[in-house]
Amino acid sequence: MEQLDTIQLVLVGLVFIWSGFVRSGLGFGGTVLALPFLLLIHNDPLLFLPLMSIQLLIFSSWMAIGNYRKMNRNNAAGDSVSTVDWKYLKTAMSIMIIPKIIGVFGLLTMPPKIMTTIIFVIVFIYAVGYVLNRPFQSNSKYLDYTFLILGGYVSGTSLIGAPLIVAVFASHVGKEKLRDTLFVLWFILVLIKVLGLAIAGIDFNWIQHLWLLPLVTIGHLCGLQLHKKIVHASTPVFYRMVGSVLLIISILGLYKAWLV
Repeated sequence: MEQLDTIQLVLVGLVFIWSGFVRSGLGFGGTVLALPFLLLIHNDPLLFLPLMSIQLLIFSSWMAIGNYRKMNRNNAAGDSVSTVDWKYLKTAMSIMIIPKIIGVFGLLTMPPKIMTTIIFVIVFIYAVGYVLNRPFQSNSKYLDYTFLILGGYVSGTSLIGAPLIVAVFASHVGKEKLRDTLFVLWFILVLIKVLGLAIAGIDFNWIQHLWLLPLVTIGHLCGLQLHKKIVHASTPVFYRMVGSVLLIISILGLYKAWLV
């Protein structure tokens, strides 16, 4: 990240705090709600995606370990109910694994300008759904398969397939288990992506994690408080606000990519 100036680095730090906040608060969206801002700061997906992949790997592990400890405490108390729906997780992964691998290959072969355009178009579609309070929903077996296949592929290319995947998981996993189940899923999907990037020799900018990880941790801890509030409530206003911002960002991003 030596090519970034001081102002850009400050903005990158703020976006990573935001990504940690969203990820732990909602259980998804840390990348889809942060990557557009990062690309406006510096238009290079392969600079930021490795950084976000490693961070997602770390924090999904954190949540998974927390769930394991919680389950052990429940076992000691005579209550062995897990907060992860392992059965549906295995079913979904069997559908997503091949599109995921294809998506990783697509990221490594597409020109940066095309990859950036794809990212902003996907974000634009998501944003419209949020603004209209009509996020992706799945109500049929065939739609489930379609969303999971597309979500796996998109998460392979850019790590922003979460809304498609969540649309399916929300229909099959109880609300009390949804976030922790998603964190385990993100760990598996990101691990595949990290391995692909490593094999391709992509620079992970390891030194940058020394200052970015503490910032993401701040956002993560604040997001945990948000999750406690929204797990028992609906937050359409929050989604509309986020959707409106993303709509503007995606339009600016497409303009910058093609007209500037």
